[in-house]
Amino acid sequence: MLKVPCNVTDQIHVLSQCRLLAPPTRLFSSFRRRNFASVCSPVTKTPVVAAVVSDRGEASVLSGSSSLADRLRLGSLAEDGFSYKEKFIVRCYEVGINKTATVETIANLLQEVGCNHAQSVGFSTDGFATTPTMRKLHLIWVTARMHIEIYKYPAWSDVVEIETWCQGEGRIGTRRDWILKDYANGQVIGRATSKWVMMNQDTRRLQKVSDDVRDEYLVYCPQELRLAFHEENSSSLKKIPKLEDPGHYSRIGLMPRRADLDMNQHVNNVTYIGWVLESMPQEIINSHELQTITLDYRRECQQDDVVDSLTSVEEVENGSKTVSELSGTNGYISSDKQDDRQFLHLLRLSSDGLEINRGRTQWRKKQQR
Repeated sequence: MLKVPCNVTDQIHVLSQCRLLAPPTRLFSSFRRRNFASVCSPVTKTPVVAAVVSDRGEASVLSGSSSLADRLRLGSLAEDGFSYKEKFIVRCYEVGINKTATVETIANLLQEVGCNHAQSVGFSTDGFATTPTMRKLHLIWVTARMHIEIYKYPAWSDVVEIETWCQGEGRIGTRRDWILKDYANGQVIGRATSKWVMMNQDTRRLQKVSDDVRDEYLVYCPQELRLAFHEENSSSLKKIPKLEDPGHYSRIGLMPRRADLDMNQHVNNVTYIGWVLESMPQEIINSHELQTITLDYRRECQQDDVVDSLTSVEEVENGSKTVSELSGTNGYISSDKQDDRQFLHLLRLSSDGLEINRGRTQWRKKQQR
């Protein structure tokens, strides 16, 4: 029996020698996917995969309880077991006009890491990250608020490491935070936080978190409060006023595609980000880049719904600041805060005007290096 090393390069070399993936083109085609091979146990850091070569020259993979996906993704629990880290390569189709990852790409990666974290601690593999009691009672988690700050957008083929963890929010739900780093130099390039509430999957009504559910997920949360953002003067907590109709800018009649629906049978959270940005004025898109986005989710959106996106300029008080850790972004350097812009957003049903989502975005000036 040949044990596979935890080092990715060494692992590929060994697997090719033992003909686990015989043709080299197939080997590297498989490993060109976002998550390269990682076969170390997330807790013990010891190999959990072994390749065995049969007398016909064929190889098979032996493992413990982890799935093939667990062994191939570059993610693992931290040593204390309370947070999860995973590395991703930015793909060419995940970048936008600035040749860097779009905010939708980043939001999708946050969602992926959160789900993988839930699976790594043994929660449901149905995509809902539900505990045993939640599944018994047909309860699911739904997003109530998402706040993302991007200090530096990763470019095509950059490697991003994302760390995530969650913690209780009393009876109202749970909170999940993220920190994004440039894996090449360890620099923090973004942070995010979110609030989640519990919903009955059958009635679609919100429900308070019971003691049984809390006991099931709190054992995987940090013992001491840990926040991606310091809550003092944090824009992640700032209330978003409802945008009064009419907005300064609008896109009317947006319709969900089938691909926009998630496993909960409603429009995926990331789709709302795209709809919000659809009503941004083009001159701002050309001259600025998105630094911060905050969304409050008010109502589910179904496949047959038609949506209006409204945007208006929000006046910023003198002396207000948005704290960022880096000035270089998207190949540009942001300097003067006086050139920053802030907007309020509203997504509503075209049919009756009911509010789906309200948001706030902050944009920094693009400036050539």
